[in-house]
Amino acid sequence: MKNNELAGAGTTKRKELHGTVQLRALSGTWVDDPLGAVFHSYRINFSCDSELFSGFVLLTELKLDNDVANAKVDLYLLDKMAKTSVGPCGKVHLDSEQIKRTMRFHELLFNGLFGKLFLGSKASGTPREFLLHKGGDLLWNTAYMYLILPLEPVDPEDHASWKINWKAIDSCVTVVEFMKSCSWLTAELSERNTRISRNSPDGKGAAENTVNLANRSSDIGNLQGTVVISIHTGRIYSVLDVLDDTSAHTPFESSRASKYSTFADYFTKKYEIELIYPEQPLFLLKQTHNPYNLLSDSEAGALRRKMFSNGTDQKPQNHVHMPPELVVSIDIPLSVLRAFYLIPSLMHRLECLMLSCQLREDIAFNLDEFNVPSLLILEALTTQRSCEDFSSERLELLGDSVLKYSVSCHVFLKYPDKHEGQLSGHRQRVVSNATLHSLGTKRGLQEYIRDSPFDPRRWVAPGQVSVHPVPCSHGIDTSEVPLDSGNQTIDENLVLGKSCDRGHRWSVSKSVADCVEALIGAYYVGGGLVAALHVMTWLGIDVELDLGYVDKVVGIASVWSCSKKLNEIKTLETKLGYEFSTKGLLLEAITHTTEKVRLKYCYERLEFLGDAVLDVLITWYLYQNYTDIDPGELTDLRSASVNNGHFAKVAVRQNLFQHLQHSSSVLSEHITEYVNLITKKDYAKTPQGRQCPKALGDLVESIAGAILIDTKLQTEEVWRVFLPLLSPIVTPENLELPPFRELNELCDFLGYFFKERCVSRNQVVLAELRLQLTDVLLIGEGIGNTRKAAKGEAAFRLLKDLADRGISYDRFVAKRCKRELPEISSASSDMKFFSLDETKTLEIVPRKKLQVSQLPIEGVPVISSVDTQKGGPRSSLYALCKTLQWPMPSFESFGYQSRSPIEFGEGSNKRKGFNSFGSKISLSIPDLGIVEAVGEQRADKKSSEDSAALFLLRELEKQGMLIIGSE
Repeated sequence: MKNNELAGAGTTKRKELHGTVQLRALSGTWVDDPLGAVFHSYRINFSCDSELFSGFVLLTELKLDNDVANAKVDLYLLDKMAKTSVGPCGKVHLDSEQIKRTMRFHELLFNGLFGKLFLGSKASGTPREFLLHKGGDLLWNTAYMYLILPLEPVDPEDHASWKINWKAIDSCVTVVEFMKSCSWLTAELSERNTRISRNSPDGKGAAENTVNLANRSSDIGNLQGTVVISIHTGRIYSVLDVLDDTSAHTPFESSRASKYSTFADYFTKKYEIELIYPEQPLFLLKQTHNPYNLLSDSEAGALRRKMFSNGTDQKPQNHVHMPPELVVSIDIPLSVLRAFYLIPSLMHRLECLMLSCQLREDIAFNLDEFNVPSLLILEALTTQRSCEDFSSERLELLGDSVLKYSVSCHVFLKYPDKHEGQLSGHRQRVVSNATLHSLGTKRGLQEYIRDSPFDPRRWVAPGQVSVHPVPCSHGIDTSEVPLDSGNQTIDENLVLGKSCDRGHRWSVSKSVADCVEALIGAYYVGGGLVAALHVMTWLGIDVELDLGYVDKVVGIASVWSCSKKLNEIKTLETKLGYEFSTKGLLLEAITHTTEKVRLKYCYERLEFLGDAVLDVLITWYLYQNYTDIDPGELTDLRSASVNNGHFAKVAVRQNLFQHLQHSSSVLSEHITEYVNLITKKDYAKTPQGRQCPKALGDLVESIAGAILIDTKLQTEEVWRVFLPLLSPIVTPENLELPPFRELNELCDFLGYFFKERCVSRNQVVLAELRLQLTDVLLIGEGIGNTRKAAKGEAAFRLLKDLADRGISYDRFVAKRCKRELPEISSASSDMKFFSLDETKTLEIVPRKKLQVSQLPIEGVPVISSVDTQKGGPRSSLYALCKTLQWPMPSFESFGYQSRSPIEFGEGSNKRKGFNSFGSKISLSIPDLGIVEAVGEQRADKKSSEDSAALFLLRELEKQGMLIIGSE
């Protein structure tokens, strides 16, 4: 896919086709070894308060890293949690016959539960055949080979002893052989379309209180909880009950009018099976289901648990009635069957940890000296798009600061003759996203990045055939993808993260640069600065920190004459709580650029270095102390703590500004004005943004740089000195956002829109912000040297006006305000339509065909068409509100439950469910009134909101307030 004008590397606009790295830890060559094989074994225990899950053992040819071998994983089920622990338990030898048996176990259960045991169908025109009829060895791939086998029940506290449950494995082998031996399951019979007839399993009818299954007779009292597999579909079930008052002659149950009169009639017509024992009572079977993603306790998971919990509004189970003679019993405990549903999520997490260990091995750092946990590396490789409970964003923020500091130190020491501007330019080239992208792709990091949610339906175990294949359409035969323009695009409609069967997927180019920063952050957390420097060197970043260069810098500063400033220096050292070994460093740190011509030195270089060291120290402090806040808040805390304006306040608060050496009367007046301003009691009530003298912030940063050099790069000592100076450090509770940002968040939270207008006059910028409330139009004006400053002042005045009206923004309240879905005990079909508020009359404005973007105040907006796909009606309504500055509409949603399946949608979008949702929408139109509407019931909440939004748009059109085209 080519584009003439591609965005730059490391940007969000550019999309790139990436491959997926091959996992080495699970390769194996033991399938056809006549001598068998020796495996490394790892015991897996599942602990759950309300459910019993069988233990398993994982067998691999290669030894797993200790992080994987001792992993602990929490799995979030619908209404409970299963805590998983993995532990190494030595080596085990399996002979070739035992290996074949375990392979049949894998093939039967993984395909029966998560795939298909029968291939072909009449509808597809291909012969129907049992998957394992000709053996399953071809289903195994040497690049992905392991065995995961059930264990016999033992004391969970006994971690030393374990034993493979060969009885369960051999039962599966027997079932496979039984299914293969049934001639009526062959493709040849399917091709002849011959009606199926079978013999009794033991050649005679069942005795009293027994029933005939396909492979044996069994006592009725022993069947509850038995695991069975149907001979005609290959699906696996568990027996809930034997229904005494039923038989194959019982009327066939269906939610719709059925063409089958009885169960016997159903199996005869649909599967051409003539029942031998139609008088036998039917089994009530519990169906197996698709595996879930159990790795995240996210809001989506919480909603799923709420909808399908075992509470009073329990979703009815979709049980199956089946004649006993059509199922084969499998002698495995239910606890084994339950545990199988945990395996996809568990193995996915373990495989991700293996990849993290693989990358750590490639980086080849001394793990004994610096322990960088694989889980930390996995976090660095995981984007927010993966929908995990963790992502790389926090580590990325930290890594950005560590990288900036390391490069700053390196160029500061290596180039003592370069001024601050040259150093900044050099640093910018090194830390730019384009450079980081280039370095990351050279090391193949793009192949490690996890950029999409785990889809358990596409997960396959060794010996399993995927039933959700995604054939490659990229024209590349290898798993690796060449980094050329043919595999780059700016197409915004691409599906990101979803990989084909060869592992190719589209990703944002910036994700590689972000991963580089996050990996640096992970190594800093796990092994300190030395580990971070190592991974930067591995990536190809020159960050050598030679202390010999430090001595040279100290030597240069030691020649500055300090005799006339000794008292000044001593007083300042007392305020800092630190005594300099080289006084010239402190003298340089407090000397403004206006003195450079006379003295031949100034603080610019030290300010460059100090900015970087304060950045990394403050970011590290925030990272450690606020582990529960989201990455966005952490970024806000860092932005509020690491900026020139904040450091300028520190200079005033700690009386450091008095020691600034300069020769500028203008600067002196500016400093005096600023000090007087921020020491006022009502300083917080005044517009901000133009008053800060940059020299004061630079002074604080240069002092930090001087201490760093004087201590020979001991960042811990710099932090010891600066922590009390910077205190109190901003917290989430007292964080103040910039006014324009706060206004944006307030409007997003309350559903308002504002318009901005900026005009430049006489080297100043005038800004105007217009905010339409329900009953009044508010206008905020500001002036500044830049658009940012002018808009900040205008936003400040607008926020003050809103506060005077009792409208303010609390970020914590906003985060807690999540609408709860009201529950309704029974479904209701009485959906009434609410029209305009009867207390006001809606004025019909004369129609004028104008586009929304060109709409004058007196015009009627024209929407070319409304997209009826999911999200379309809401998007059209939101765009209309934004253009007209109407407050955002609000929704009130209701949940409904039904005991029988409900059909939703049409055609290919048709679906069934037991839950439905309805939504009521309210739109307040300034100076006119409130429009309300109720939509139709839909299968999910968002679709019901779309229905309500569409009703409302049609009502607005009916009232003459809107024109909807018909493209």
